[in-house]
Formats: sequence, structure tokens, C-alpha cells
Amino acid sequence: MVLAEPIRVTATDAALDFIARLRGEHGDVLFHQSGGCCDGSAPMCYAQGDFLIGDNDVKLGDIGGVPFYIGAAQFDYWKHTQLIIDVVPGQGGMFSLDNGTGSRFLTRSRLFTDEELSALEGCSP
Repeated sequence: MVLAEPIRVTATDAALDFIARLRGEHGDVLFHQSGGCCDGSAPMCYAQGDFLIGDNDVKLGDIGGVPFYIGAAQFDYWKHTQLIIDVVPGQGGMFSLDNGTGSRFLTRSRLFTDEELSALEGCSP
């Protein structure tokens, strides 16, 4: 039996609701998993056009109709995991749209199974 290509990034219902709220307030948005400078490694939500995606960014997929990117070097480190985007009480990243809302996005992860890793071999992210 051949597994379908596993989903690299997904979101909880709470995160999907929060994404819908932010889209209602800001229009089209995108996510980029930060590399860990000032805010640690966190999912950052930006209005489309406020963050430029570069040649070294990898699109993992879409959550709530919104593209989700990660830097290539960080993807290489996390490629064996599924990212699960959640929302929790707290302060969002300085430039992220969740800042000032009383909630923030949080990345949880789980290791892909051996079967999922086999299904991902040869697939582009």
C-alpha cells in the first residue's frame, strides 16, 4: 500500500479560527517560520507584501488558505517532522500580526513515522 504524501504543516482548529480573524482584519496574509533571532523560532504572520519570500525559503503548504514558508536551512533541520500550528495566550512576535492581540501562534511538532518518511522521499516540499 502506498501512502499519500504526508502533510508537512497543519493547524489546530483554534489556529484556523485565529487565522480567519487576522485575514478578516488584514486581508491576505502569509506565514514564515522564524529562524530564532529575537523572538525564538516561531510562526510569524505577515500581511502579503510585508515579508518578501526569497530563493532560500521553502513552502511547506497552506493552512487556512494561507501559504506557510520556512527557511531552507531550518527546513533541512525540521524535514523529519510535521509542524502543527497552534494558538495560545501570550504576546506574538514583534512584527507578526498576532502581536498585541493577547494570543500568539506556536509551533508544535511531531516526528513523521518511518512510513511517512518513505512516502516523502523524492517529493518536493
